[in-house]
Amino acid sequence: MTHAPNIEPTALLEIKTIFLIIGVLVAFLVYKTISDPNHPKKITTALFWGLFGSIFLFGDASIAMFGAQVTHTWVGLFVIGIAILAGFGLVSMGSYQTTSQQEKESYANKYGNKLFVPAVLIPIVTVFCTILLNDIHLGSIYLFDQQHITLGALTLACAIALVVGWKITGGTPLLAMSESRRLVDSIGWAAILPQMLAMLGGVFIVAQTGDSIQSIVTLFVTPDNRFALVAIYCIGMALFTMIMGNAFAAFPVMTAGIAMPFLIQMHGANPAALVAIGMYSGYCGTLMTPMAANFNIVPAALLDLKDKYQVIKVQIPTALILLSFNIVLMYSVIF
Repeated sequence: MTHAPNIEPTALLEIKTIFLIIGVLVAFLVYKTISDPNHPKKITTALFWGLFGSIFLFGDASIAMFGAQVTHTWVGLFVIGIAILAGFGLVSMGSYQTTSQQEKESYANKYGNKLFVPAVLIPIVTVFCTILLNDIHLGSIYLFDQQHITLGALTLACAIALVVGWKITGGTPLLAMSESRRLVDSIGWAAILPQMLAMLGGVFIVAQTGDSIQSIVTLFVTPDNRFALVAIYCIGMALFTMIMGNAFAAFPVMTAGIAMPFLIQMHGANPAALVAIGMYSGYCGTLMTPMAANFNIVPAALLDLKDKYQVIKVQIPTALILLSFNIVLMYSVIF
């Protein structure tokens, strides 16, 4: 009796393919930067994006050829190089042929709210594909990588939005890529900050930072004081998010250090309600920090605000009110 061989499932949108697409786009950015004769820091700026893009382009190939240890070593060195270039202010904007204010107003009047259609399509298509098309397949070939369904859905959503944008504006793929370079240049090194901060959360977990947080809390608070523990957890989530710039990076550290040992294990708190409100408290910190560049600094750059911290200043009162509400809400529902 013979058995059919086990066929490994594959996907049309594998994570490796997505990484290669990102790498190619970044490589185009590097090429345009090098080709810009008026760029004030084109060598160091191109080096910054070249180091970043190389990780996406050659990471998987390097693991296959040289092994994980060698790959992790050079990726780590590249990350250090990226940080040095950004830290010393060696990444800057290039020169662009921008439209006049009159032309911008003309285009705005011509297209109106149609310009928002591609942007709105991205979350709609992503959610639709994640929920309804997550396991669609033909034999062993899936549409999305089953371990990275949301990322695959987001990639497809961006592609669809791009096509719709071309249809609305009559633009070209080359124009879209050129404008992406201008957009990324205007944001600068902060464009990759969310990815770096999210990975930093994993580093903190490996370093057992949560255990250190737990030890510090026991020095100042009686573990029997439920309200104090709730307040420290919520405020700690907000503060650590302000430092990290990302609630996902703060969450594992604060939850492992305070929520898990004290609130859940000692006082029997409801884990689902606790972590949901805890993340919400972290988002309050997101509203108050420049480290959350994609939320607070990027909009200021895109809107050409004179004060790059204006978005944060407007959000602080709302963030503090929400944080106070979260503390009371958590204490009321988790026990």
